[in-house]
Amino acid sequence: MDYKKAGVDISAGEEFVRMIKPQVRKTFTPGVITDIGAFGGFFLPDFSQYKKPVLVSSIDGVGTKLKIAIELGQYDTVGSCLVNHCVNDILVCGAKPLFFLDYYACGKLTPEIAAAVVTGMVNACRENGCALIGGETAEMPGLYQAQDFDLAGSIVGVVDHEKIINGSTVKADDILIGLPSTGLHTNGYSLARKVLDGRLDLTFSGLDGTAGETLMKVHRSYLSVIEHFFGSPDLTGLSHITGGGLTGNTMRIIPKGLRLDVDWSSWPEPAIFDIIRKEGAVPEEDMRRTFNLGVGLVMIVDKNAVDSVLSRLNSLGENAYIIGKVSRI
Repeated sequence: MDYKKAGVDISAGEEFVRMIKPQVRKTFTPGVITDIGAFGGFFLPDFSQYKKPVLVSSIDGVGTKLKIAIELGQYDTVGSCLVNHCVNDILVCGAKPLFFLDYYACGKLTPEIAAAVVTGMVNACRENGCALIGGETAEMPGLYQAQDFDLAGSIVGVVDHEKIINGSTVKADDILIGLPSTGLHTNGYSLARKVLDGRLDLTFSGLDGTAGETLMKVHRSYLSVIEHFFGSPDLTGLSHITGGGLTGNTMRIIPKGLRLDVDWSSWPEPAIFDIIRKEGAVPEEDMRRTFNLGVGLVMIVDKNAVDSVLSRLNSLGENAYIIGKVSRI
């Protein structure tokens, strides 16, 4: 008996690291001062442009979207979903990302599959100006089936203390502006899989591909758009729409005594949501609590600034919608 016969192949792990090193180095920003392989990732930040820098961190996963990736054999995009999800989580606090770390756990390490997953992370890190400075790979036979793997990531960013966005300035009559999602992003997949089980290769009316291809669309990052509004007094709040839906997530930053009035018919809902709704006979309340329904991020802005914000969003190539307002209880 040896470690390999017990189910853990150290050589495969070493081959995986060898494969990803050149890719990961492409994400390195000037702050990175160590190479892949050290016991820790070292990052020397430049805070010269900040008066009082505050570090913002977050950690998340991709959920059971991984099961779709495994079934379709498509591994090169879920890494992007992971990075973008984490970027958005600190973005809505007003922070820009500095560096990212990942955790990859599996039943049996296949270097080519793991490397494809990291390729997605690399692509998203480069798009977001974020360095991938470390990670952990764990081969755990008996805990995971051979073909299964799990994925998680943590991110650290920075925001000037006076520019933190936390909803404290949200007030009655502020307007909700919704930015479109690319689909389910990384939430609601346990329900979607249950409804569409065995039918991922089918096409449905309104989709531009199969159900599986639609469910695998990458969770988009909003950084390139929203960073243009950082520091603006007209922007009073931001909400990343993940598990819990539009209302559940946005209420996290709404001060006491205020509520949301959402017009659920004010934006075009991607066809995949209505397919899930009808094919699964899913109650509307569950749809709204489980999925983003086509709005991946909500901006809360002063009512007098709506036109200028929408004009700016349009100039950035963003199709945004007025989806409701903040009201007093």
